[in-house]
Amino acid sequence: MIISEPIFYLLILLTGAFLAGLVTGATGFAGGLILNAFWLHIMEPNSAIPLIITSCLLISAAPIYKLRKTLDFSKLRPFIIFGVVGIPCGMLLLTITDPRIFKASIGIFLVLYALLMLSSNNFSIKVNTNKSIDSLIGLISGLMGGFAALGGLLPTIWVGLQKLPKNTQRGTYEPFIFITSIIAVISFAVAGLYTIQMAYDLLKILTALIVGSWLGVKIYHVLDGEVFRKTILGLILAAGMVLLI
Repeated sequence: MIISEPIFYLLILLTGAFLAGLVTGATGFAGGLILNAFWLHIMEPNSAIPLIITSCLLISAAPIYKLRKTLDFSKLRPFIIFGVVGIPCGMLLLTITDPRIFKASIGIFLVLYALLMLSSNNFSIKVNTNKSIDSLIGLISGLMGGFAALGGLLPTIWVGLQKLPKNTQRGTYEPFIFITSIIAVISFAVAGLYTIQMAYDLLKILTALIVGSWLGVKIYHVLDGEVFRKTILGLILAAGMVLLI
């Protein structure tokens, strides 16, 4: 059910934007997850996804600048090249998929992701990779990005499974999110999926995105990281379950 009451629409719009900025500022990813969890309650998917992609682009710019010295473009290349190929395929799926099926799919995905991450301390695995696997991960991620604005999730999980150093992990998935978001925004614009209402909504959320991102960077250094992580995952789990109702 889409919530259209103006006061609740605005409350959910701003809360999602603030939390997305907060989480991205602290961890460098998961903005798309948070925004999907909130905004699919007030927008149809073909309206929500372009706005989510644009928001993720805005809040990922600052972390990229801070990581500029750790970027490894030889590792990034297969992710990005095949990610760009996957984006238009995901956009096509977005335009032809029934909104009810879309929301149920995202709801299931959010619930499974939250449960997996909440239980991740109970197991530990390490994987090895090569350029072919990285290319496949990039392709699927581009597809997920164009379809559901979740393109950064799979690379984040993948580099985490490789047990790479923290800066190396962020130096891989954050540039991927940033560059594929640029391509997705251009693609959505060319396809004519942006509307005047989206422009108004973007203006409304700018302050919430910026303040949330700034605060995320600050509180990450003073709050217990595990408590913060579990709180956000709890929000994602709850929102995913609501999408399934």
